[in-house]
Amino acid sequence: MSSVFDSPRALRQAIRAGAFTGLTTGHAPGYVQANLAVVPGEFAADFVAFCAANARACPVLAVGEPGAPEFPGLGADIDVRRDLPAYRVYRDGRHVETTPDIASLWRPDSVAVAIGCWFSMEDALTRAGVRLRHVELGIQGPLFRTNRPSASVGRFGGPLVVSMRPFDRRAVPTVKEVTGRFPRVHGGPLHEGSADVLGIADLAKPDFGEPIDVLPNEQPLYWGCGLTALAALELSEIPLFITHAPGAMLVTDIGNDSLAD
Repeated sequence: MSSVFDSPRALRQAIRAGAFTGLTTGHAPGYVQANLAVVPGEFAADFVAFCAANARACPVLAVGEPGAPEFPGLGADIDVRRDLPAYRVYRDGRHVETTPDIASLWRPDSVAVAIGCWFSMEDALTRAGVRLRHVELGIQGPLFRTNRPSASVGRFGGPLVVSMRPFDRRAVPTVKEVTGRFPRVHGGPLHEGSADVLGIADLAKPDFGEPIDVLPNEQPLYWGCGLTALAALELSEIPLFITHAPGAMLVTDIGNDSLAD
């Protein structure tokens, strides 16, 4: 089997069969990859409203019906219980388990929420000739909790989480222009340069993901990240919620270019 999947459906089938367990970054180029959160129905409306209030970090792509594991608008055969390489299970705000599927945890009132992911802009950046070192290294890259609060809704609130990726300074204008065309998957960077402004003490010690060195010719750029939703879910201490594991995204049949302005 190919080491890189070009088709999102083929990748999902391989995941469902247990034949693929890695990061989805770099696979199915040109197709939207999404963060996933699954919450009990009683908390779903407030959670979706929280995402809408923080759309730069948590842009909602789809909301499932209660008890339905499908996202018809994102792919005809998607089953969110089995189509991600790994899931994290949280109880009372604490991570208790990582599992390759969540079928046994699915409830009649489970509501799945797909949230836009920065990965969706990688294809456009590659086509624009921008070097993506985190893809070359096969890592997700570093993500940090910041000193900036998100907008609270009900019991959901907490810090803004950002992703950082370094780029050659000569490419920064292109990166800003390309990513700015994708507001439904975070859009342009929120910040560039010193991490101190965001309350980040050490770029080598991310809260999520993996560190990446900033080379002398590079500029760090920061984007709002869907893990802002995870931070809010953790702080809410609701009895059960489920997310994708880091870098193990829901790969959809929607073309990235369909999200561009």
